[in-house]
Formats: sequence, structure tokens, C-alpha cells
Amino acid sequence: MCPPADDKPKGPAGSDEAPVPDFDLLAQNMGRFMEEAGKVTAAYLKPIERGEAKTGAADEVSEMVKTIGRVAERWVTDPRKIIEAQASLTSDFMSLWASTLKRASGEEAAPVAEPDKRDARFADPDWSAHPMFDFVKQAYLIGSRWAESMVDRAEDLDPHTREKARFYVKQIASALSPSNFVATNPELLRETLKQNGENLVRGMKMLAEDVEAGGGELKIRQSDGRAFEVGVNIATTPGKVVYRNEIMELIQYAPSTEQVFKRPLLIVPPWINKFYILDLNAEKSFIRWCVAQGLTVFCISWVNPDERHAAKDFESYMREGIFEALDAVEQATGEKRVTAIGYCVGGTLLGVTLAYMAATRDRRIESATFFTTQVDFSKAGELSVFVDEDQIRAVEEQMAQRGYLDGARMAGAFNMLRPNDLIWSYAVNNYLKGKLPTAFDLLYWNSDSTRMPAANHSFYLRGCYLENRLSKGEMTIGGKTLDLKAVKIPIYNLAAKEDHIAPAQSVFIGSQCFGGPVDYVMAGSGHIAGVINPPGKVKYQYWTGGKPEGVFADWAKGAVEHPGSWWPHWLGWVTSQAPKTLPAREPGSGALAPLEDAPGSYVKIRV
Repeated sequence: MCPPADDKPKGPAGSDEAPVPDFDLLAQNMGRFMEEAGKVTAAYLKPIERGEAKTGAADEVSEMVKTIGRVAERWVTDPRKIIEAQASLTSDFMSLWASTLKRASGEEAAPVAEPDKRDARFADPDWSAHPMFDFVKQAYLIGSRWAESMVDRAEDLDPHTREKARFYVKQIASALSPSNFVATNPELLRETLKQNGENLVRGMKMLAEDVEAGGGELKIRQSDGRAFEVGVNIATTPGKVVYRNEIMELIQYAPSTEQVFKRPLLIVPPWINKFYILDLNAEKSFIRWCVAQGLTVFCISWVNPDERHAAKDFESYMREGIFEALDAVEQATGEKRVTAIGYCVGGTLLGVTLAYMAATRDRRIESATFFTTQVDFSKAGELSVFVDEDQIRAVEEQMAQRGYLDGARMAGAFNMLRPNDLIWSYAVNNYLKGKLPTAFDLLYWNSDSTRMPAANHSFYLRGCYLENRLSKGEMTIGGKTLDLKAVKIPIYNLAAKEDHIAPAQSVFIGSQCFGGPVDYVMAGSGHIAGVINPPGKVKYQYWTGGKPEGVFADWAKGAVEHPGSWWPHWLGWVTSQAPKTLPAREPGSGALAPLEDAPGSYVKIRV
């Protein structure tokens, strides 16, 4: 007997129509799924068999277990508190069970635990509408929040260990989310039945490709890389490479105005990733915009280092990077004085360089701008969870084997700061939904990671993050003890309100280390979007509030909010210092002959 229309069978997540699969096709796809799973295993084992397996994962797992073990030690010393904590968890689960029984009997019941409204993992309506999935969701939220509270409430735990424990608990909780599994995610379950498992076959095929691309480790694709090519539709601002050495190429961009400002601009990007974050496309390009405002722009493009660069340290990057770039700018334009920009670790290098130049009375840089840069690391961002003596020693041992830190390590660390957004959302989309990620230039850049020379990275981790020598006046470069107070040139220090890597408070404290005038400006959004905020799109805002004095919270409370991009505000600051103009300079018109078209060769070296 057929059921009446009102009693149509429900789908696995309570939908009106049951996605009844083709069981023969489903069985075939499960066989194909197992074949692709075998390819994943083969891709994982291949580097091990060849003796090429990357090291470091075991150290990271060991560090996680050790850190969480220290939290557990604090609890086992007081049985009474353990009982109280268990009672609290039991009470929440009993409340959830009672709520679920009410819903099962047709009564309304308020949720015991609700996700953050910005949490996209539980956006599908069936996470709330279907009692089973609602129970799974709330049980997960109760358990993960309880685990976080256990870290927060552990007594006699030093601050660094507590931060590490919070970080690792967040990683575990993100990995165990029911949204990451077909059987407990209503959207995935519907799609799998609807597609007869074809989505899982496609996903497993992509997983095998990504493990192979990562050399035996998973390298999750975040963007459709086939959509972009450096120099073709990304990093396309016209210019020429006018200088090259072992660690950098210097690009001079072609003018787009008849008159240009006399004083050139030199950009020092970070080497943790590639320079073209400042030149993504014509609409977002900070470099192209600067050229259009009449600035003669030079930008360093760092080499993607290998074992030949193992001994290149901070001093090498100062001398062969910034100093040789300054020499090249003079040869190309005849100008001995420039204004400079440093971004992130490129800004830290610029700060070190300015202190060294002050000690040696070198005045070639007349003003400096810092983008989301730390020179004081006392309030460093979330990356500080990776920095202590044990972890640095483990990284140094890894680097000693090859002479560099594999780019995947740093890329993984950055992704782990936002695991739900940058890891698991893509794992679900790629490997369970079987969908290619969309073509997004920012995420293409994000996955285009670089290696780091052993000497350079060790100096940075120890001298800055671990020991904070620069702001203390204890750092030594080239036989000179560096003093930031001796840096008297004008500085424009840009922070980003939601930056987790170089927090706005940390940048504010760093602003107080310099001896000259500092304009501290805070942009909306985070480490990248706060900087890449073109005037054509009124997406974020920025704040100004006078000198960076006193406490950051007080400055922020009194700061004035301005809609739109900070770029024009910065342009007014930099051009008012040197307003003189002259006819535009073409790359190659000076003493340096062009070597090749921008963006050069170094930026195209892949990991």
C-alpha cells in the first residue's frame, strides 16, 4: 500500500523528499572510492619508501600531547575539582537530553548550546530543524566549550602553556566537529545520497592529488590554482627587473603619469610569502595605485631559498636586500634618498635596518611606513604559541637537515590560526562534497608559500619572538647594538584592528620604541584585508588618534573613525614630506639596464 501524499518518506535530514539512491551505482562508487583511497595511501607512503619524507609532524604531535598533559596534571592534583567539572558537564548533557525528549514529544524546547552566529559550519537549516542533528550539534558545542573551560580554569599554569593549550584544544575541537563527517552532517548526507557517492569518489581523487602535491603530507588546495598565472592575470603591473642578486630581484615599475614625485618609494615585502599580495590584480593592487598617484615604485621580490641560502641571516637580508636595493635605486634614478615601506617581517627587517642606519649615520631612508609590523614582541600575536625554547630547538633541528624551513610548515601554522575557515571548510568542500574550490586570488597567493633560510628564521624566532631583543636595545647586527630610539625619521605605522598575527596593541607598543614622530593608524579588518583595502571599494574603515602614547585602549577609545581606505591618508602623509616633482622615469632610463619584465623570475619559483 502506498503512503498518502502527506506522509511521504522524509530524507535523512528531514527534507520533504527522500533522496533515494541508485544502490547499484552507489555500490560501484564505493568500490571506486576504495580504489582512490588506495592512491591516497600510495601518495603518502611514496616519500617514506624513497627516504624523502618530511619531518616535524611527530614533534608537533608530541608538543600537543605534552602541553595538554600539563593541563591535566593541574586537575588531577585536586580530585574535588575534577568531580565538580565532571558534574558540570553531566548537568549540561542531562539538560540537552531533556530538551531533546521534549522536542521528540512535540514540545518547544530552548537550545542548551547555540553556535556563534558567524559559525558557517552549522548554517544548514537541518542542524536545528532535525532533532538528531540538533542533538549532535549541541553535544559537540557542550563538549568543546567544556574542554576550553578546563584549560581556562586550570590553576598554577604559566601564561604561555595556557595559550598553547587553548590553541591545541581549538585544533582538536575543530577536527572533531560533526560538520566534518558525512554521517553527522545533514548537508553532506543529502549530497552523498543524491549523488550516489560520486562526490566522495571525486573528493578522494583530489585528496590523493593533494597528498602527492605535498610530498606525502596533505596540502589542502584553497583556490583553483588553474585560474591564475603570475605575470598573466596576477602580479601584472608593468615594470622591469633592474637588479638581481642571490636573495632578491628589484622591480622598478613603469610610470603611468607624465610627472612623478622626485623621491622614490622602496617596498620591502615579507619573505614568508611572495610580494604580489601588494599586486594581486588591477583593482586590488597597492603597487599599481601608487604608480597611478605619481610615485616611482621599486619593490623587492625575495628569492624562494634552498640549501644554498642556509647561512643567509638577518644581516644578509639587510645588506644584500635593503642596502643593495638602495644602491640600485640610486643608480636607476640618481636619487640618494627614498621613502620605504616594510610589511610584516619585511617591516621588522626595515626596523632593524633603520636602527643600524641610525648607528652608522646612514640617511638614505628619509621616512618609513610599516604595514602590520612588530618591532616589540612583548604582546605578540597567536603565532607566539609556536615559540618557546623546545619548539625553536625542534625547528632548528629540522632546518639543519636541509638548510631551510619548508614553506608548508609556515603555511600550516598560519592556517591553524583559523582552522575552521582555512582548513576544515576546504577539507569538507574538496574531499567530502567533491567540489573544486573557487578561484580566489588572495587564497591562491596564500597557498603560494616560500621556504625560509635556516640562519634567517632562527635569528627571527630567537631574537624577536623569544627574547624580544630589538625593542630592549639588545639586538646586535654588524657589530652595532641597535637602538630604535635613535631612529628619528617620520614613521607611518599601520595596524589592523582584527590582526591575530601582529595585533594592533603590539604595533601600538612598538610605535613607542622609535625616537622620532610616529603616526599610528589602525585599519579595519585583519593582517591582509586591513592593508589591501583600495579606495574604489568602501569596504573597511580606519582610525586616527594622534600620537601613540599611553595605553592602547585609551588611544582606541579616543580615536576618530574614517570610512573607506587609509591609502589616500597615507599618500598625503608621504607626499607632503617631499612634494617636488619631475618628468616620469622609465625603467632602464638610468644607469641600470632592465634584466627582464616584471614580475621577474624569483616570484615564479614554487616550493
